[in-house]
Amino acid sequence: MSSTQGPITADQLTIVPANEASWEDLQTILGASDPGRCSCQRYKTGNYPWSPFSDAELKAHFREQTQCGNPAADSTSGLVAYLGDEPVGWMAVEPRTAYPRLTRTPWTGRDEDKDDDSVWAVTCFATRTGFRKRGITYALAAASVAFARERGARALEAYPMIAPPGMVVTWGEMHVGSRQVFEDAGFTEVSHPSKRRVVMRIDFD
Repeated sequence: MSSTQGPITADQLTIVPANEASWEDLQTILGASDPGRCSCQRYKTGNYPWSPFSDAELKAHFREQTQCGNPAADSTSGLVAYLGDEPVGWMAVEPRTAYPRLTRTPWTGRDEDKDDDSVWAVTCFATRTGFRKRGITYALAAASVAFARERGARALEAYPMIAPPGMVVTWGEMHVGSRQVFEDAGFTEVSHPSKRRVVMRIDFD
């Protein structure tokens, strides 16, 4: 399939916790879509570039975190989207405390405990080549709300990039998602820590 075949609606997708997907399916999604080959460790390790870790080590950490192929696992680190039998999308979503690098995000005007593990965070999207720009990230963002809430989160955050007038956000930077994706999922902007970064959040009753 190609990105010119039209939008994919949420009801066409099956979205499951990553531990209910296979490791092979997740690797199929990432393919060449893994920015910097970080295996979703950028926000977990706090180290950049990845000099302390080999590609194999990063991938091993990622596999352990997702618990792919282990549906009985107590935890996982994200969601996998399928179109029929085809794995097409990935999103990282966990308690915010699982991402030490997020403590570097400016917190101006935010009076809360950075170590509150009841606040969850979305940090990454990846869409399989051939399925991009068809709505998969929108469906994943919407699914993250129920996923986090059902697991005890009291709030869910995201940190999308925006493009100020005259500037362009590159494809690689958009692994964090766009503001519109999260607005459509019910998030609201709570902070604008830099010209190119906003904090989006949804609080649960």
